[in-house]
Formats: sequence, C-alpha cells, structure tokens
Amino acid sequence: MAPKAVVLLTLFAAILTAGWWFLWNDQLTELEAKQQEEERLKQEFIDKKKQAINLDLYTQQLAEIDRSFGALLKQLPNKSEIESLLVEVNQAGLGRGLQFDLFKPGPEQVKEFYAERPITVKITGNYHDFGAFAADIAKLPRIVTLNNIAITSPSSGQLTLDAVTKTFRYLDEEEVARQKKAAQGAKK
Repeated sequence: MAPKAVVLLTLFAAILTAGWWFLWNDQLTELEAKQQEEERLKQEFIDKKKQAINLDLYTQQLAEIDRSFGALLKQLPNKSEIESLLVEVNQAGLGRGLQFDLFKPGPEQVKEFYAERPITVKITGNYHDFGAFAADIAKLPRIVTLNNIAITSPSSGQLTLDAVTKTFRYLDEEEVARQKKAAQGAKK
C-alpha cells in the first residue's frame, strides 16, 4: 500500500508541475497583465470622471478666457487705427509741452498673431513733463510701450529723451493665413 501511495503522490506532483509549467504559468502571467491593465483603466476612468464632473466649470473658465482675450484684443488696433494711434502718441507729447525733434515710425515687424511697429522718438523738455508724457502713454486705450529710454542733458538746460515707442496691432485672419502658409512653405 505504501509504494502505491508514494507513486500516486509522485504522479500527482508531476501532473501539477506539468499543468503549472504548460498551462497555468502563461495564464497567471496573462492574469497579472490584465490586472495591471484593469488598474490603469480604473485610474483613467476616475480621471475622466473628475473632468466630466468639472466640465461646466471648465466651460465657464473657457468662456471667461475668451471674453478676456477679446477685451485684450480690442486694445490692439487694427490696420486702420494704427495711424490714429500714432497721432495720439504725438498729441500726448505736444499736450505736455514737449518738442519732438524726431518722430520716425519704423517698419512693421510681424509676429505670430500681432504686428509690432517701433517709433523712434527724440523729445526735448523737462523731467516732469517726460514723466507726465509716460503716464499719458500708459493711459491710452491701446497698448503702447516705451523702450530703450535714454535721457541726456545737453548744455541748453533742457533734457532730451531718446526712446523707442512700440505700438502693436492684431493681424486679421487673412494676414494670419498668409503667415501660416509662408511658414509651411519655409519648412518644405
């Protein structure tokens, strides 16, 4: 009886080992991979559920961003308004009693969605009038910046301000399309 039990146990162990080696090993590896995929999908589901719950908030934020962008875009003049903006800059200086020795608009530099127009200015006046002029420029309804400011004191007692005033305008759809087409042509 004992030899039969030993043979039976050995046969049973061999069948289990062969089953594990040929069948269950691959199935266990596949099961482990599927469990990892299940965890990944659960996490993905939770992330998408959070996004879905906050969809109304995201929609409101997007609408607010669009409104803000529209308001900022209105601060950039279009082609027809750029000349009147140049006149406003000139009038801001003349209104403060400053004398323009140089008012030279430079060539327009086109960027991604806007164009930048530098204006080289040389203004003669006193220090406080320069400050008031800069404040008036800042109060304009359009975006205008003063760059590369240099104030010198010639012998006449008056100060001279050399600066580059930059005005910006947005590009219309036709200009943006033309720029994208040129960029694609340059890549090829």
